[in-house]
Amino acid sequence: MTDTPARLLNLLSLLQTPREWPGSELADRLSVSPRTIRRDIDRLRDLGYPVEATRGAVGGYRLVAGTAMPPLLLDDEEAVAIAVGLRAGAGHAIEGVDEASVRALAKLEQVLPARLRHRVSTLQNATIPLTRGDGATVAPSTLTALAGAVTGRERLRFSYRAGDGAETKRLVEPYRLVSTGRRWYLVAYDLGREDWRTFRVDRVTDPLATGARFTPRELPEGDEAAYLARSMTRAQGEVDLDVEFGAPADVVAGRLPAHLAPVATGPETCRLRGRVTDSVEWVAVRLALLDIPFKVHAPTPLRTHLQSLATRLTTALA
Repeated sequence: MTDTPARLLNLLSLLQTPREWPGSELADRLSVSPRTIRRDIDRLRDLGYPVEATRGAVGGYRLVAGTAMPPLLLDDEEAVAIAVGLRAGAGHAIEGVDEASVRALAKLEQVLPARLRHRVSTLQNATIPLTRGDGATVAPSTLTALAGAVTGRERLRFSYRAGDGAETKRLVEPYRLVSTGRRWYLVAYDLGREDWRTFRVDRVTDPLATGARFTPRELPEGDEAAYLARSMTRAQGEVDLDVEFGAPADVVAGRLPAHLAPVATGPETCRLRGRVTDSVEWVAVRLALLDIPFKVHAPTPLRTHLQSLATRLTTALA
């Protein structure tokens, strides 16, 4: 291999595999002499790659963590973001992605400076996966700041933007970060509200660990992932339904979730009374998609929303 830049890249790729490479084996792999390998190792060192050599009859080389990141054109935040993404990919359900992520992660973490390896490990140890999410983006610096407070058991201050846009200042005892796939949540005890709360991390700004230590409280419901799931369900709201359908009960039941059981009121009619955990807007859409004549007796907000929806649809058709 006479192309020096290409040979250096191939040599670097081999060294990034977490093992020690005898000089003779590297020479065989790259079809060059051991002397050329020694020169190429010196070139990599000049470029900032910390290649360590072992003494002996054969001698060996391996890439180690240095005092600074080698020139990979990544800043600290980018390196942490990539490492976190690879760790998430290592637990992914798609065939092949987990193995590739583990290999890439091993190469990256091998050359991360100690300060960045600590940040990645802190974030990993403070998070629990829950496979859901809708793509909200979060700055790695925010995640690592929250994770550091979780691991260090430090009270945390931050600004929080609610769903309606209202901004508030919070002082919390952070319990755990929970990943829902592409969205992150912080489960914490809110000292101002004197109760447990879940916070969307993409709505958190200016997180600051106060340095005040605390003893973690016991979650009111199961583990952190289960608590978040219940909290998200409660946030959707509940609707007490009273709906009459112009179809047999078995037909309507076949198009509804299993826990909703309409009662027959005649050969071709039935009535549904029950509670669903969803928004009024979503219930209205679900009823419309049943493709069955229906009449809503309750609740009033659902009737109001259906009237508004009917007006908008009529206007669209006109």
